[in-house]
Amino acid sequence: MKIIRDISGASIKRSVDSGTEEQRRAVQGIISSVKKDGDKAIREYTETFDGVHLENYKVSESEIEEAFSSLDPEMVSIIEEAADNIRAFHAQQKRSSWFTTNEDGTMLGQKLTPLDSVGVYVPGGTAAYPSSVLMNVLPAKVAGVKRITMVSPPGKDGTLSPGVLVAAKVAGVEEIYKVGGAQAVAALAYGTESITPVDKITGPGNIYVALAKREVFGDVDIDMIAGPSEIVILADGNQRADEIAADLLSQAEHDALASAVLVTPSSALAKEVSAEVERQLATLPREQIARQSILDYGAIYVTGDIEEGIRLVNELAAEHLEILTDKPFETMAKIRHAGAIFLGRYSSEPVGDYFAGPNHVLPTNGTARFSSPLNVDEFMKKTSVISYSETALEKNYGKIAKLARLEGLEAHARAVEIRFDKEK
Repeated sequence: MKIIRDISGASIKRSVDSGTEEQRRAVQGIISSVKKDGDKAIREYTETFDGVHLENYKVSESEIEEAFSSLDPEMVSIIEEAADNIRAFHAQQKRSSWFTTNEDGTMLGQKLTPLDSVGVYVPGGTAAYPSSVLMNVLPAKVAGVKRITMVSPPGKDGTLSPGVLVAAKVAGVEEIYKVGGAQAVAALAYGTESITPVDKITGPGNIYVALAKREVFGDVDIDMIAGPSEIVILADGNQRADEIAADLLSQAEHDALASAVLVTPSSALAKEVSAEVERQLATLPREQIARQSILDYGAIYVTGDIEEGIRLVNELAAEHLEILTDKPFETMAKIRHAGAIFLGRYSSEPVGDYFAGPNHVLPTNGTARFSSPLNVDEFMKKTSVISYSETALEKNYGKIAKLARLEGLEAHARAVEIRFDKEK
């Protein structure tokens, strides 16, 4: 399988499906039905799309208890430890309100307030990811969000994955509903008889979920429309080909649209990694998906030197960037664009996906040039605070009035002048 490609065409940009007109109309129809018929529409869509009829789609305490009892105690402990790591990392991000006072008595500041409520969408079926629960819920919890509602599509037996339910309980979710798809997004945005609407919706989903999030944005906030996963590895010639190949395939197995790229100045390493990818693919349970990803969006680019590699990495602006060089921290100082950076051979990308603590909800498809990982700030509002003193306004009202008249807003000008109009 030839994946060593010409550097002149280097890119991880993919034409991510934004939905057909038919899909968009279908989503709009689902949203309208949920807004109109509430729980009745939810039950009908759940029966149609998930193949299960649920009179009560709220998860009960007994279902959560059963999830804990059915999951290996060691796995429960691992989920709890991962949650502790994620919680501790995000606690470092939390900022406080601040205020400053000038000599003339003016007080200016910024008030930080957590959102009142957040809805978290968690995929179901074969894509049931407890790690996504932790990564979406815990930053909101750290921010101080009081009400977090989770939705996830039920299986054919009308249940949710035990791992997902355990992760939700560990993270502190108190409301969980067995509903998925565009109908779940609509319920979170507009509410039903059973589900109280929220202020923001986060979490990944299929094309119908993504389209629904786009439709409701503006009535509620959303996190992002995430694209397929991607990894770029920047490696010098002193690295192990088998480890690099394994890390590339860790992303390729996600999705046929995933992108896995090696950038290296070493032709020898490039050939070794190419051979290793082929060898390891043969033993992967998700070989077909990973192989298609590598064929369509995988690449090995051989650069003239490591500096050219760094320039290329910055152009690619990958979701995940692994730096495997003799001096990775020095290399990192030159990186401007990446969703998350993994330094050294013991910082394999799955360490960040599951356990280390930083968020794995990251900008994709080159948007790391201007976007950040999901973080505590996403769940807080910033409100400006202004308290001008009489002295300060008397000194500046004339300037303010002139600026207002420059913009043709006479009432603005008069609003500051009237306070010093001695004839009034």
